[in-house]
Amino acid sequence: MHILSKAMLLLAFSSTFIAASATDLPSGERYKVNIDLTKVQDDKVPVTIKVPEIKEKEIVYNLPKIVPGTYSVYDFGKFLNEFKAFDKKGRELETERLDLNRWKIEDAKKLDKITYWVNDTWDTPNKEDIVFEPGGTNIEANENFLINTHGFVGYFDEMKQVPYELTITKPETFYGATPLVASTATATSDTYVIPSYIELVDSPLMYNKPDTTVLKVGNADVLVSVYSPSKKVTSKTVAEELEKVLEAQKNYLGGNLPVEKYAFLIYVAEKPNRTGAYGALEHSYSSVYYFPDMPEQMMAEQVRNIAAHEFFHIVTPLNIHSEEIGNFDFMNPKMSQHLWLYEGVTEYFATHVQVNQKLIDEEEYLDKIKEYVAGANAFNDSLPFTEMSKGALDKHKKEYGNVYQKGALIGMMLDIRLRELSDGKYGIRNLMNDLAKEYGKNKAFKDEELFDKIAQLTYPEIREFFRKYVEGTEPLPLEETFKKVGVIYATEGTERRQTLGRFTIGFDPKARRLIVADTENMNAFGKKMGFKKDDQLLAINGQDLSPETATEVLEKNVKNAPEGSRITVLVNRKNAAGKMQQVKLKGKLMKTLEKTENQLSLNPTPTPQQKKLRDAWLFSSL
Repeated sequence: MHILSKAMLLLAFSSTFIAASATDLPSGERYKVNIDLTKVQDDKVPVTIKVPEIKEKEIVYNLPKIVPGTYSVYDFGKFLNEFKAFDKKGRELETERLDLNRWKIEDAKKLDKITYWVNDTWDTPNKEDIVFEPGGTNIEANENFLINTHGFVGYFDEMKQVPYELTITKPETFYGATPLVASTATATSDTYVIPSYIELVDSPLMYNKPDTTVLKVGNADVLVSVYSPSKKVTSKTVAEELEKVLEAQKNYLGGNLPVEKYAFLIYVAEKPNRTGAYGALEHSYSSVYYFPDMPEQMMAEQVRNIAAHEFFHIVTPLNIHSEEIGNFDFMNPKMSQHLWLYEGVTEYFATHVQVNQKLIDEEEYLDKIKEYVAGANAFNDSLPFTEMSKGALDKHKKEYGNVYQKGALIGMMLDIRLRELSDGKYGIRNLMNDLAKEYGKNKAFKDEELFDKIAQLTYPEIREFFRKYVEGTEPLPLEETFKKVGVIYATEGTERRQTLGRFTIGFDPKARRLIVADTENMNAFGKKMGFKKDDQLLAINGQDLSPETATEVLEKNVKNAPEGSRITVLVNRKNAAGKMQQVKLKGKLMKTLEKTENQLSLNPTPTPQQKKLRDAWLFSSL
């Protein structure tokens, strides 16, 4: 899950698995679910479920308390109203609401169907009920329906493995974007057959008037579906940007992908949202994105950057996962100790693919690693990574973000160590392939056995690596590891740099302008120029400054301009009356001495062994 806010970037994953097509399913009883999008009342839709045969005298119907990838308790039962149960003659059976998420039904052997209404999560009036939008539900009559299935459909106790037949009744002009393949489809309904509740929850759908583009990436069909009320963002532009990174990822994984269909479901919001955050929630065969309205190219780049991480979840946990994930407990989940694998290795792949496939050069890649090092320093390095993973829902929730910082570094160091032991011939991608062959979609590993299995598949020394740096408390040997690949690592230093002022740059979606979001760390040049918080940045030296032009304009007029040359920055600033007026800030460019930390640079004279290992690490193919 990507969550983007003013101060943070968090990621997580949704880790369940779409399995077979309808023809592969065993015969027998099914849940037969109908969600009717044509009968919206007060932002609610009706749900009717014809139930499979019940053999118990009483039974409990559940909506999830928590779902994979969110790492938050959302209690989706809070959004369900008017729960009723009926026998085959239409007589109402007695029910009792046990708590926020559970309903007990008496005389369950007579049960024929249940009905209820579902309210969406996006416009909940209660602060305590807010759900991160990509993991929530949206009901906008005749406009858009985001159907994260865990918000609409539940399961009976001990019956999560029973198949579901899901029918969506829809307006004629609407298209259902989803990784699922419909077993039947008409102008007014789509029906999908899904093997179990675990696969159902892994299968989001978005219904609206279509704006879709399909990419062919290797063996996979990739659907890009965009809902943008302003029509300023189109699926075509987003798909063009995505195609670059998806092609690189395909090549990085050996030329083919372990999926045949994948869907990007992208909602572009015109109004401010309740959470104040934007981002994505990943599923095994799809990902749901929620963004504010922004310039189209900027949006496309945002999706591309997030997709670089999220798409790699087709490797893990889709094909490599523990029992805790393979049979997820929606009420009282048990965490795996291997978030270093699910999220850390995935994040490592997301940046390593870019240098491996020549999308960025080696120096740019070292800058990305430097960000991981700086990010990891903000967390508790003495906490064993396995312990943090097990407690990520509660005890160590504040440390969770480290899975994308230190977790990525663990992936990098494991890759380098494997290359070192194999004389450059075997790396972490080879290991992922071997683990996928050992386990795969339908076979989970035991949490406590994975490290031993990896050592068995690779080298005994790798078991010691995990014992020290993942299960243990020893700091990662960064300097020693970087030296092996001819990279110079300096923990502290200083450097004279020429910048626009080192303030934090943000984006105002209403004005569609870059802004000065924070001046707390602004340097001497920025103070001399007189930048103020909330200034809208309009132009530099007469050149328009926008999200699309920012890189080019800043490089020409600031980074690469001669020191001492004149610079004029035009800003919009509130005056004393609270009205915006244009202000020109003028000065002469100057370099400032700034403290540097965790600097990485290529050794210009590496030994032959360092150069060989570096090339194997950065550029080896699978």
